[in-house]
Amino acid sequence: MNQVSAPLVLVDGSSYLYRAFHALPPLNSSKGVPTGATKGVISMLRRLQKDYPNSPVVVVFDAKGKTFRDELFERYKAHRPPMPDELRAQIQPIHDIVRAMALPLLVVEGVEADDVIGTLASAAGRDGRPVVISTGDKDMAQLVDGHVTLVNTMTNTVLDAAGVESKFGVPPRLIIDYLALVGDKSDNIPGVPGIGEKTAPALLMALGDLDAIYGNLEKIRELPVRGAKQMPEKLAEHREAAYLSRQLATIRCDVPLEFGPDGLRNGTPDRDALLALFREFEFKGWVEELLTAAPGTGLAATANAADSAADEASDPASTRHYEIILDWPQLETWLARLKTCALFAFDTETTSLDYMQAELVGVSFAIEPGAAAYVPLAHDYLGVPPQLDRQRVLAALKPLLEDPARPKVGQNLKYDMSVLARYGIELRGIAYDTMLESYVLDPTGSRHDMDTLALKYLGETTIHFEDIAGKGAKQLTFNQIELEQAGPYAAEDADVTLRLHQTLWPRLHEQPGPAAVFRDIEIPLVPVLSRIERNGALVDGRLLAEQSLELGASLAELEQRAHDLAGQPFNLGSPKQLGEILYVKLGLPVTRKTPTGAPSTAEDVLQELALDYPLPKVLIEYRGLSKLKSTYTDRLPEMIDPDTGRIHTSYHQAVTATGRLSSSDPNLQNIPVRTAEGRRIRQAFVAPPGSAILAADYSQIELRIMAHLSGDAGLRRAFAAGLDIHSATAAEVFGVALAAVTPEQRRSAKAINFGLIYGMSAFGLGRQLNLGRNQAQEYIDRYFERYPGVRAYMESTRQRAADTGYVETLYGRRLYVPEIRDRNNQRRQAAERAAINAPLQGTAADIIKRAMIAVDDWLTRERLATKLIMQVHDELVLEVPTGELEAVRTAIVALMQGAADLAVPLLVDVGVGANWDEAH
Repeated sequence: MNQVSAPLVLVDGSSYLYRAFHALPPLNSSKGVPTGATKGVISMLRRLQKDYPNSPVVVVFDAKGKTFRDELFERYKAHRPPMPDELRAQIQPIHDIVRAMALPLLVVEGVEADDVIGTLASAAGRDGRPVVISTGDKDMAQLVDGHVTLVNTMTNTVLDAAGVESKFGVPPRLIIDYLALVGDKSDNIPGVPGIGEKTAPALLMALGDLDAIYGNLEKIRELPVRGAKQMPEKLAEHREAAYLSRQLATIRCDVPLEFGPDGLRNGTPDRDALLALFREFEFKGWVEELLTAAPGTGLAATANAADSAADEASDPASTRHYEIILDWPQLETWLARLKTCALFAFDTETTSLDYMQAELVGVSFAIEPGAAAYVPLAHDYLGVPPQLDRQRVLAALKPLLEDPARPKVGQNLKYDMSVLARYGIELRGIAYDTMLESYVLDPTGSRHDMDTLALKYLGETTIHFEDIAGKGAKQLTFNQIELEQAGPYAAEDADVTLRLHQTLWPRLHEQPGPAAVFRDIEIPLVPVLSRIERNGALVDGRLLAEQSLELGASLAELEQRAHDLAGQPFNLGSPKQLGEILYVKLGLPVTRKTPTGAPSTAEDVLQELALDYPLPKVLIEYRGLSKLKSTYTDRLPEMIDPDTGRIHTSYHQAVTATGRLSSSDPNLQNIPVRTAEGRRIRQAFVAPPGSAILAADYSQIELRIMAHLSGDAGLRRAFAAGLDIHSATAAEVFGVALAAVTPEQRRSAKAINFGLIYGMSAFGLGRQLNLGRNQAQEYIDRYFERYPGVRAYMESTRQRAADTGYVETLYGRRLYVPEIRDRNNQRRQAAERAAINAPLQGTAADIIKRAMIAVDDWLTRERLATKLIMQVHDELVLEVPTGELEAVRTAIVALMQGAADLAVPLLVDVGVGANWDEAH
């Protein structure tokens, strides 16, 4: 297809702007800037460019202000609500991106985008040129003829003349008359009341256009149309409205324009402008596409070789100098350079992601942007000269790596620290970690790995491990990768890390609160977590194996009971079979459906059904035991390290938005504590001979933080007096003496205390307490009457989040809530609940981290044999030799209580036992 015969593509930008905004889920950047409509419209344009590669794509938007239609009918579009602020904010970015894509952008005052499109389409048609109009508006169907077709990229449909008649029941030439009769609610075009989408085509196809209909009103009574007898009077009564509607619906094809179809061409995209815009609005996939696309393809097309040369000259890759160190003089030169650096980046390459089993293959350094080196230590194929054997190189590096006065930066240095520890090197001088810099700067960012950060902040696509190692079962380990590939990959890791730090730190440093969290909490915690992970927890695999057998027997009994209740055998793990049993055979009420329309068998649905029916209750119990067996009793024995005989979890600092740690392999945070089976799993976490397990747990820490942050006098008095807070709340809410509070009242008060800080509604509280909604609301109202400071805190926090887009913990950690201004009520209310709770959870996370740092520091200073072995929620778990027990018990309480200075006392519950369950 050549340029002359290629169709002219005319895009109804205003139509797609609204459709993208309302049809697609909201999307916000990490800074809370709305980007959903922008992405939707640009995606549509990219699709058109792909579908019509040789065509000029012209984008037409409505201009601000009134048009001739407003003069014809003052109520034209008058019922439309004002444009939402979130949409208005995206108009300019869309225009900027369209211009950077070098697509003609037309905005003509006094007429609508439809009229500009109609004029251009008509002119092109007269010249015999094909035209494609991309729109979602039905009034454009009047323009369809032998030269003009409509395409809707959001629904992937194309309408030619036959398609228009099939869809609307009339050919394109009668579309204006069709709209005159049925009207258009979206534009407030009145039409004729009572004439709908079925009646209008019947009239038009039987009699002709609007003039013909009004010239033959009496003939309508004879037509086989519902309500035909009364229709002539109705049409006569609304004749003026019908003709006005036809005027309003008619697209002008004679708008005076300073250009014609032949003058509209696509230019050369401005790659730099597109990169800047895509980075600003965090369209990561498009950034990567621009950076990796070959010249002359897609949005990354460049005008000429000069542009390509300029791009190459500005590309950091062209200025990089990466070395592979293969001899001792070269290594000594680099060691000298490292010793004189104010800061250097450091990274390890290993055989495994398991820090307990990983073998060190090589190390890399970067001393300035573009200057990096890789030292291979254990590549299988490489005949390494004797002077560069691993032991000798590490001995030379050890003083430098262990020197706390030599600042270092890395990406997830906790891993590198753990690997080096296996070789007798204790990494010190950890000044910065780019993963943590990114996390503290933007905790709601989806990922903080180096590849993602390089694309996001540097606009660069790094060498991915899969690029050099392959994928799947045949993936190589790093020691098997040829040096020609391994060297640049490893050196780039260090180089990119250094450049990321130089980009991230200035941004973080500008924010005193987050910078303090990074400096005083997250960075000091890195070596603490590394030690905890390497300490590991001793687990009795025999006990777990016994429990696994018992759980297997219990599961078999539950399965048989479920079959008996169902009246037939079925697969308890099959949602389809389960749905058929519950809703078809047993006829249980359907309370919720899946997105595909099937009745839901989700956990919360079964819990609701279990209140009235026996089978769902059995299924819930079966699922719970099955998860315990597969996740813990079967899996944990397999995870015992063969060298240490212990389980070594991985703690993650850069995952949760609130700052809480998470753990994996295994996940120690989710072992149940409220069931007998869950507690039995904790019994398998044991102390070695001559030691005990000590568990220290903050008591009701989030409620105490609420008392501090809200300043509520009632809450503060209760905590200061050492009262049981749930009983004290029950006495206030139910108006009884403290001594008269019943267990049931205390249970209800506990649900209120914790429910409200998690944003629970009256409906949710009522369901939890088995109360009516009105009664639950009375409890909530009474709570806020007794604790008005709590209500004031919630309201002020909600407002502050709406104003700034974030909330903060007591220590300055920022917790972003990008959906706080969302137009969707459900999402906005969820964001408001998160905004209220996040400072409580986040402050609790900060406090437990501060406590871990203090405890680890004390254990190190005192040279004790006691080990921190786990952190779970608000609890620290230690393995303590019997002779150190009393000293550790006393110190732990003081250190944990001293981790925060609140307006109410911080209480720490301490337990000691032969295993974790006994201690907890």
